[in-house]
Amino acid sequence: MAKKLVINKTSHETRIALQENGHIAELYIERNRELGIVGNIYKGRVIRVLPGMQAAFVDIGLEKAGFLYVADVIDQMEAVVEYVDGGSNSADPDDESSKELPPLPPIEDLLQEGQEILAQIAKEPLGTKGARITSNISLPGRHLVYMPTIDHIGISRRIENEEEKERLRATVENIRQPGSGFIVRTAAEGKSENDLRTDMLYLADLWHDIDDRQKELSAPALVHSDLDVTSKVLRDILTEDIGHIVVDSQTEYDKIVKFLSTYMPELKCEIELYNKKELLFDAHGLEVEISRALGSKVWLKSGGYIVIEQTEALTAVDVNTGRFVGKRNLEDTILKTNLEAVKEVAYQLRLRNIGGLIIIDFIDMEKELHRDQVHSTLEEALKSDKSKTNILKISELGLVEMTRKRVRESIGRTLCEPCPYCDGSGYTKSRLTMVFEIFRALKREIKELPGYRVNLQAHPDVAALLYDEESSVIEEIENNFSKQVTIIARPNFHIEQFEIGAG
Repeated sequence: MAKKLVINKTSHETRIALQENGHIAELYIERNRELGIVGNIYKGRVIRVLPGMQAAFVDIGLEKAGFLYVADVIDQMEAVVEYVDGGSNSADPDDESSKELPPLPPIEDLLQEGQEILAQIAKEPLGTKGARITSNISLPGRHLVYMPTIDHIGISRRIENEEEKERLRATVENIRQPGSGFIVRTAAEGKSENDLRTDMLYLADLWHDIDDRQKELSAPALVHSDLDVTSKVLRDILTEDIGHIVVDSQTEYDKIVKFLSTYMPELKCEIELYNKKELLFDAHGLEVEISRALGSKVWLKSGGYIVIEQTEALTAVDVNTGRFVGKRNLEDTILKTNLEAVKEVAYQLRLRNIGGLIIIDFIDMEKELHRDQVHSTLEEALKSDKSKTNILKISELGLVEMTRKRVRESIGRTLCEPCPYCDGSGYTKSRLTMVFEIFRALKREIKELPGYRVNLQAHPDVAALLYDEESSVIEEIENNFSKQVTIIARPNFHIEQFEIGAG
């Protein structure tokens, strides 16, 4: 089944779903109040250099300072080459200089406090962290990525044909300006010299405009904003295997038609303007899938399930047999559950856009052959993922450590916020725990309160427990301290909140 792009545009939000085999594979969300900043270019000022971390903080005009590693300082770009291809950055395997990198100089020799630099957002601010920035400017086009600060040609590793790689490399070498750097994107495979030259001229003109503008501005300042989410998705993921685009906005429809006629006139893709009464995402069953992607438990067809928990440092994925009991023996049941979980984990990582360090706790397998089978299946399942992944072998405990490149927030952190009730922990203290805490607090504070009456205010559920099952302890405290305790239920109180005061 051909892939489909479903684009929902409103005055406050744009949502784009990439459907594969009738299910969401990737989801992009951009809200007008929270516009993405990856790719934006700023003129910033270095506010702090950290030799111990070989990094610097740069004021670029955002709420939090940008974080710049020494390897991302422009002076070292020739040593550290990364390329962009649909959101995936990785060292160019064909570049000899990327195999043996010279040692990096100390960051204090490259940057000084107060220095003004041009920097680009490489990663959105995530959680409590500021944006990750780089001085290695890259401007993505449809077929090429322009790197104005270095002299380098790279080829996307997703292009596997060696003859095509050499053709593209020779073509770019022939038409580029001396000293300029380009990465050939996967979308350039099979494209003519004229296609590449058109892209190259557009990107060169864009860079000249950026360079002229930054000379007129004082730091910190925004110099260049990247494309909106619709244009970015069309540029980065629209390929021949996407046969249908459906959009519910006339403005976005006109934008898509213009983009395709300008940059991809040869692409045969049906563009549908959706104007039915039923909401677009409801009609395609996408709202239900998005809701499921926010839950921690995902059921497998066999009756097993996986649990996905995100923390500040890593994401843990736990595989369980659940209701699945198998038909042969325990080892076969475990293997089948793990293999089924592999495909679902790979799908959920893409759908939820989970990045960083990921630990997968597969059900323990005694046979090494089975562990190898699960590992190879996981590698195969992740091949369609545009974000770069790195997977280690399954340990004897059944754990897989892997990383997935993260350039934007996950769906969970985009659509949700920490629960104000449990403060994001997922738990609150039990009613009985709160009752015992109140008993201890009463014994500490009651003798210091003036008068005979004491008011105890608590959540209604806690107050009910104090009135009923634990009333004997209240009576004991009253007798020991010769005071009367009045329990007052406060519906607006947090379950862990209580107040003790004079009556």
